[in-house]
Amino acid sequence: MSVISLTTDFGDLYPAAMKAVILGINPEVQVVDITHSIRQAGIREGAFALYSLVPYFPAKSVHVGVVDPGVGTSRRALAVKAGSKGEEQFFVGPDNGLLIPAARRLGDMEVYEITNKELMLKSGISATFHGRDIFAPVGARLSKSMPIELVGHRISDFVDLDFGNFGVDGPFLIGEVVFADSFGNVITNIPEEAVLKFCTFGSKVEVNGRKVSFVRTYGFAGQEKALVLIGSHGFLEIAVNRGSAESQFGLKGGDQVAIKVL
Repeated sequence: MSVISLTTDFGDLYPAAMKAVILGINPEVQVVDITHSIRQAGIREGAFALYSLVPYFPAKSVHVGVVDPGVGTSRRALAVKAGSKGEEQFFVGPDNGLLIPAARRLGDMEVYEITNKELMLKSGISATFHGRDIFAPVGARLSKSMPIELVGHRISDFVDLDFGNFGVDGPFLIGEVVFADSFGNVITNIPEEAVLKFCTFGSKVEVNGRKVSFVRTYGFAGQEKALVLIGSHGFLEIAVNRGSAESQFGLKGGDQVAIKVL
């Protein structure tokens, strides 16, 4: 059975329209919702959600990502193939960087601009809902083993995005927030290898001036106590045991985080 994942900032209602289009083209496909709760226009958050989960999907999975503040403008529509031969996965969405970190994580990336109107919704293309009218039908056709070359021509000048911009500044490890999950855990762009060069488990650190413990998991901090750890995604995470770090620290996507070992 083929798999299509959906990642959007749509909330309710609109994802159902995308699923209806997908199932109309491929009624045998299994549709997996990664999330529809990305912050409105939160491209980096959506990119992180995709990036953190693609390694766990089977070969030939198709990922449709729609966080698209440029819908209806001159921004391009993309289809991407990534991964080693025989293990490829596919990505469909806007040319705003949303798909790129996840695709690059799989390796051997090929990027195509979607220009073939025969693959789009037959009833017409809305200026405001390319998720339903372009990305869903193209994704559904890819899930039926359509060669990606049929979507259009290959390009190299796509909009790039990564989770860089972290580093050391004197006694501080500096990064930024890329995602906050439904538990209120705040995920930064500082990778595990950088953190472990900087501090050890059990040490005390300051996070934006607030003292917390660097621990292996949530239960090593007292209830409602703040902590930092390496999350399952492999990045430094700020959390509160049975509470919300997002609320306690007042952090949101793009905010700077400064870690200092005490």
